[in-house]
Amino acid sequence: MGYPGKNHRSYQTPKRPFEKTRIETETRLVIEYGLRNKREVWKAQSYLRKYRKGARDLLAIMSSNIDRTIFDAKKNELISHMQRSGLLGPDADIEDVLALKVQTQLERRLQSIVYRKGLARSPKQARQLITHGHIAIGDRRVSIPGYRVNRNEETQVTYHGKSPFLSDSHSEKSRIIKPAGASKPAGVR
Repeated sequence: MGYPGKNHRSYQTPKRPFEKTRIETETRLVIEYGLRNKREVWKAQSYLRKYRKGARDLLAIMSSNIDRTIFDAKKNELISHMQRSGLLGPDADIEDVLALKVQTQLERRLQSIVYRKGLARSPKQARQLITHGHIAIGDRRVSIPGYRVNRNEETQVTYHGKSPFLSDSHSEKSRIIKPAGASKPAGVR
């Protein structure tokens, strides 16, 4: 079983380390989302792999003629958990779980949400703002760029109360331009 205080790897490395197409897609994801290294892509893949395995197990239960109420309860539990975490939409099904891409997981990271909300100029700057303690979720300062933001926490992402970015006179604040896909603040047309 192992020592419980010891940290274990939360990802799997690729089986073929020198596959050109995989390396190119992972490099593109690292650049697009401002990740530190490919290990963060592998963590996102492992996270989704667990959900896909759960969905495949549910499909196996359904095909084995076991009680339908057990299948429905487990299916609703899995899908509602993924909807709360923001990975699935309101009318999702098991097939949607199996069709998830790594990009959907990477979009739920705090670093991506800070950039998409227009609190930073680039994904790299969003990472820096988070690690330096300028970003908070509600009243709680979060300094982990890979933090998975739930759907109900997404609206609470702002600058921390003591951050100099809150003042309008901050020189960096005038340079921040909202990305093309970001939503506008309330009351702005």
